Parts: sequence; structure tokens; C-alpha cells
Amino acid sequence: MRIDGLQYANWSEKIFRQLREGGVDAIHVTIAYHENFRETVLNFEKWNRWFEQFPDLILKGQTAADIDTARATERTAVFFGFQNPSPIEDDISLVEIVHTLGARFMQLTYNNQSLLASGCYEDEDTGLTRMGKQVVREMNCVGLVVDMSHSGDRSTIAAADHSDRPIAITHANPHAWAPALRNKRDDVIRAVTENGGMFGFSVYPHHLKGKSECSLQDFCEMVARTAERFGATQLGIGTDLCQDQPDSVVEWMRVGRWTKEIDYGEGSKSAPGFPDMPEWFRDNRDFSNIERGLRATGLSEAEVGGIMGGNWYRFFSENFGPKTTT
Repeated sequence: MRIDGLQYANWSEKIFRQLREGGVDAIHVTIAYHENFRETVLNFEKWNRWFEQFPDLILKGQTAADIDTARATERTAVFFGFQNPSPIEDDISLVEIVHTLGARFMQLTYNNQSLLASGCYEDEDTGLTRMGKQVVREMNCVGLVVDMSHSGDRSTIAAADHSDRPIAITHANPHAWAPALRNKRDDVIRAVTENGGMFGFSVYPHHLKGKSECSLQDFCEMVARTAERFGATQLGIGTDLCQDQPDSVVEWMRVGRWTKEIDYGEGSKSAPGFPDMPEWFRDNRDFSNIERGLRATGLSEAEVGGIMGGNWYRFFSENFGPKTTT
């Protein structure tokens, strides 16, 4: 089983076919960065058209059972998520609405302070806001997973502790291995995984040691060492693949509507653009390279299988539905 915890590709029939060539059973795709509710609904509509156009390649994912269907019919289940809480605007009641439409993940922040929490680029991290605490509880109730991939350390730990259900960091790497602003320190990874949450490893070059020149062996050894420290059962892959996106999309991701200036983020002090992917992961057909590299580290077959997809499958099955009471 192969599941990718985060992609933001420029979707096309070519990429859908590459998903099948790579044996990718499910993906979590970003359908909002800074969009408001109405704009996000239009993105849901766009995906509905793709599901109609390519029913032999992709299907809409809402529960883990949809992954079973995808595997049985040789398709890829697509699960939706937001990298910002902008789709719910300032209305907590929209949490249930976006879940009904198909959203299964929502980040509480995207780099900046939001109405809910602090982003990882802010000078001060004030933790969850009053609204943030209420929204996390509502997300717990409906089955919308709290994603803290772009959040500050204090906010992430607070979310892990405040949430009644496990949360996720869908795409990042350990800060000790590659000290990017977006990568996570050990106390953050521990808070998420010890509470039953998931940590997805990213192959986005700005999050890698050596960036585009990072070797497969170095990446997989990093995964193995993280498994030794925090256990392999809470780890997965979240590539953050942005395949075929034009460089202009980086500006939308980082700038949105909140500033008139260019936010360079973790790239060079020149016009922002997408970095070259490492040679061992260019597109979805290369998942076998990661699987092969993980085996070479000495991880067991069960551990490799879990990291490649089994752990995400379990997490999906336990967290995408309404909260049950006993």
C-alpha cells in the first residue's frame, strides 16, 4: 500500500496516470491555500469534473474504505485538505460544512498568524487562540484532522495536547536533520506522535539536507533514525510534491493577499520559484525508490510497509468520521 500524505501538483491526466504507474493508492491533495469559502467550493467543483473525466484513474476519498475500493479497481483515492483555515473564514459552523463537502485535513496556519494559531514564520508564537481551541474541538467532532505542518512549535504542541483526537504534521522533516523553519524539533514530533498523531516526511528540496542534492540514502537513514526515536507506527510519507506547477504559484502560496511584497520564505533572495526535485523522486512513479531505500536501512518489512502507507491507512480509518462516544 502506498499513500502520500500531501501533494499540490498541477493536476492533469498525465499525473493521474503516473499515480497509477507508481502504484499510489491514495493521496491527500491541497485544494486551498488562501481561498475563502466560495473560492474553495469552486475547487471542489473542479475536482468533481476530474472524477467524471477520469473515473478509471481516480475516485473521491472520504473514508479509508475508499482506499480499499481504489486498490481493488486499480485507481487512486483522492482526499482533500486545506493548508490554511481561510475556507472557514471566521465561522466555526463552516467546519462541518467543509467536512461534508469532502475536506479531511485542515492546517490551523500557513506560515503566518491566523485566527486559530501562530505560523512557523512569526517572530512570536502565542499558541492556540480562543477561536483556535473551539475550532479544534469542532474538527474533532466532525472528523476533520488538525494539520500543523506550517505552524509554530508552541502552537503545534498546544494543538496536540488540546485535541481529543490525534493530529498530523503531513509534510515536514526533523529540524535536527535539516534546520529549515518549516522542519520540526524533537519536542514537537514527540508531542504529535505520543498523542497518536502522524508525521509525514517531505521530499520538497527546501526541507532536505543538501536540498536538491540530498541523496536517497541520506533521506532514508533520516527516516530510520526518526523511527528509532519515536516509533515507526506514527510515521508516513508526505512528499509535498508540486509537480508541473508554474513558478508563479509559489508567490500565491507564500503571499496570498496578505502582503504586497514578495515573501521569499526558505528559498534564495531572488524571485521565488520551485527548486529542482532530487533525482530519486521526480514524480509519482518514483515511490519505489523510497521503498527500496527504506529497506536498505534495516527497517523491517512491516515498518517499511507502515511508513509507505499502512500507517496513514490506519490513521484515516480512525479519524475521518464523526467522534464516537462510549
